[in-house]
Amino acid sequence: MSKYQIAVVVGSLRRDSFNRKLASAVVKLAPSEFSFKQVQIGDLPLYNQDDDANQAESVKRLKNEIKGAQGLLFVTPEYNRSIPGVLKNAIDHASRPYGQSAWAGKPAGVLGVSVGATGTAMAQQHLRNVLAYLDVPALGQPEAFIQVKDGLFDEAGNIGADSKKFLQNWMDQYVAWVKKHAA
Repeated sequence: MSKYQIAVVVGSLRRDSFNRKLASAVVKLAPSEFSFKQVQIGDLPLYNQDDDANQAESVKRLKNEIKGAQGLLFVTPEYNRSIPGVLKNAIDHASRPYGQSAWAGKPAGVLGVSVGATGTAMAQQHLRNVLAYLDVPALGQPEAFIQVKDGLFDEAGNIGADSKKFLQNWMDQYVAWVKKHAA
């Protein structure tokens, strides 16, 4: 069993999501003492405070997966200059009821990829604002605003040669961040 279990939250439900592909590829750059599991967020009901006392099984599952992790990796697209609703819904569910947040204190990394030149910069900034409120220490540097271009992924779905050095450096910094902050 790996020493560091990381919950990966992909902010896209699209089957052929670039962000899901990035999440699957970048985790291969981590050392063997780290293991990564993508948590499911597409089956969560819309958040409603009336349900806090009787949370759905899918919400309980998400909260347990987050609580059991030593760190978090968010990989999100940018929708209308912010984070997707499905990601915000998952964040809201796992932070409730008030005072019982599963996110608190978990070190996080934030990545995203898009076809646009700014590569999810606004979504990442909005996500960092939310995470700061939830007491989630997020890796600040290096930032990774990634644009989908030929060569980002190789034919096997791994990080391509042109991006590997940059993303390996990001992963190395993320690993050090988790080790520093994991309880």
